[in-house]
Amino acid sequence: MGVMAKTSTTTQGLRAAIERSGYYPALVAEAVEAAVGGEPIRSYLVHQETTFDQNEVRRHVTVLVLTDHRFIVSHTDEQAADSTSPTPYATTSTESVKLSRISSIVVSRVVANPESYKPGTLPREVVLTIGWGAVSRIDLEPAACGDPNCEADHGYTGNSTADDLSLRVSEAGDGPETVRQALVFAQALSEATADSAR
Repeated sequence: MGVMAKTSTTTQGLRAAIERSGYYPALVAEAVEAAVGGEPIRSYLVHQETTFDQNEVRRHVTVLVLTDHRFIVSHTDEQAADSTSPTPYATTSTESVKLSRISSIVVSRVVANPESYKPGTLPREVVLTIGWGAVSRIDLEPAACGDPNCEADHGYTGNSTADDLSLRVSEAGDGPETVRQALVFAQALSEATADSAR
């Protein structure tokens, strides 16, 4: 299958992970291949998520790929037949982001029994949040002063958060290998963005 069929072990690992997900692997692989082009793959993460929407089961797969110059995100969703389509269908999208545009990488780790934690122990859960400025969230609330009897209008205060992608993987739901791969990917992406900033 063109570029992704080359002999790179990272490329073969990505292909195998897409196939293991069992989620329209030919469709997902083709979309990722088109986005990656001829660049070598430095790291990847494939995550499948199943959700329940009323009486329907919906699946979603996210593929993250790191190349020497770009961070690529691919999402594939399935939809049941509806008024716009008499047959079930899938939607695949890819986004390619220059490494220099990535403004934040947040890795949250959840560990059991922290008092007996040993370095190198796999977290129970990892949440990877990556921001590059495509989507920002602003949380506002009324500002107040320290006087509990004050009735003056102090305007608003809040936070602006870059929240383009948030991905949660857990040992119970996704398996330890996916949690490990999420940490490996997060470290590779952090190192690559640090290199691109130099």
